[in-house]
Amino acid sequence: MDVFEAVAEPNRRTLLDALRTGERTAGQLVAALPGLTQPTVSRHLRILREVGLVEVRADAQRRVYALRADGLVEMDRWIEQYRQFWSAHLDALVAHLDARASEASGEEGSGAR
Repeated sequence: MDVFEAVAEPNRRTLLDALRTGERTAGQLVAALPGLTQPTVSRHLRILREVGLVEVRADAQRRVYALRADGLVEMDRWIEQYRQFWSAHLDALVAHLDARASEASGEEGSGAR
């Protein structure tokens, strides 16, 4: 499995979102996915570890998970190829909204007195 397959699964994305703000214990991550059992969450975490998105360390009897941001580099490289398309679309949207705002300003000032 690769990074793309791993993050395609919604529960794994939820786990990554939970880790975005900092380390979490296995119990906290199970609580983030209330519809899933502990063994199921553990399988998802194992997959995320295997593809390099998550790391784990032992803390006494607990396992503490953390996001490995460098694991997202592969995805970022792939997405980079498509950013130019987003930029062009966003620039066009900004121009359109600016034109609409100018039209609206012109209409307000030209009302009957």
